[in-house]
Amino acid sequence: MLEILPGDVYKLRKPHPCGGTDWKVDFAGSDIGITCLCCSHHLLLPRPLFEKKVKCLIKRGE
Repeated sequence: MLEILPGDVYKLRKPHPCGGTDWKVDFAGSDIGITCLCCSHHLLLPRPLFEKKVKCLIKRGE
């Protein structure tokens, strides 16, 4: 299980339709709220699905 904190920036395996692959975590719990850094689109994903889609951590949040 990943330690996911608000403010973290992750690169996901598949790009968003806008072309962005970097996502910022807004909140973390049983669901993960993320925002695309390219187009500001917001997604809500179940934690297991988010952990499966993560490629790498880019920046740790404050």
